[in-house]
Amino acid sequence: MDSTAERAGDGGAGAVPEPVAREWLDPFLAFLAGERRYSRHTVRNYRQAFEDFWRWLERRGLAARGFDGLGMREMRDFIIEAQERYGRRTLQNHVSGLRAFFRFWLRRGRLKGNPLTGVPLPRLPKTLPKFLTEKQMQDLLSGPMQLLAKQEIDAFTAWRDRLAMELLYGGGLRVSELVGLNYGQIDQEQGVARVRGKGNKERLCPLGRVAVAVLAKWRKEFAGSDAPDAPVVVDAVRRRLGVRAVQQLLKRYLALAGLPMDVTPHTLRHSYATHLLDAGADLRLVQELLGHASLATTQIYTHVSMAHLRRVYEKAHPRAGTAG
Repeated sequence: MDSTAERAGDGGAGAVPEPVAREWLDPFLAFLAGERRYSRHTVRNYRQAFEDFWRWLERRGLAARGFDGLGMREMRDFIIEAQERYGRRTLQNHVSGLRAFFRFWLRRGRLKGNPLTGVPLPRLPKTLPKFLTEKQMQDLLSGPMQLLAKQEIDAFTAWRDRLAMELLYGGGLRVSELVGLNYGQIDQEQGVARVRGKGNKERLCPLGRVAVAVLAKWRKEFAGSDAPDAPVVVDAVRRRLGVRAVQQLLKRYLALAGLPMDVTPHTLRHSYATHLLDAGADLRLVQELLGHASLATTQIYTHVSMAHLRRVYEKAHPRAGTAG
């Protein structure tokens, strides 16, 4: 990853001085991208969080102290002021990046402590992840074949787009895992993909019969190369498809199915988890399938499922209404 090149594109006043970036920022970002295998999106967000923090240090005359000269008081002041510029979720993400930065250098002996330890953050409002119903998913996944039948797209595009969505939903993959998937990671006979997710953690993802069947047709008729290091999801000239391209192709089929346009590839992963739990899957199994480090992260889907069941009950049961 060329962090210097990425910074050059930002320009503007308040950029991180080159010596600071070279000594402190670049090794941290290289660690995130190389060893932790964070997505480019996350690495970029953490870089922007550091740049924003550095600009604040300079405005407050604190940059000359060095990072070891910062404590809870300074970090609390930074968070209070940052709340005027960012929403709570963005601020949480920024602080997560800074926590990781300080932790990285603390473990390497460059810092004596993490100044963010014990610093409170404003609480996020509790929101349940959005998901599509099974019927909505069927409508979405049928889109590529509908357009192919109308000759509005060619067969390569139709099967590629269907494959991308089937893998996101059938395997519960993150979009970064989808675009990074190579044929060598897939056991087609077993219908399982071996993927590396957040924190460089490897997990096995059953893909489902439909996704495996679509993959078999794609591999035989459209792949070009199915060498172990060849990407599965590609464009017309057989280059690996990017995250942005997957987001764009999804928009086409959302519009076709009349579904909300704020649905993202991650919504398909939410739908995968919710539908598994609705069908009675064990929570710890779903945790393993999603690659969540903590069961608490997975438990939010039980709330989604319960909310869905309650809506169905209140709509369908004759005694669900208020007493009269």
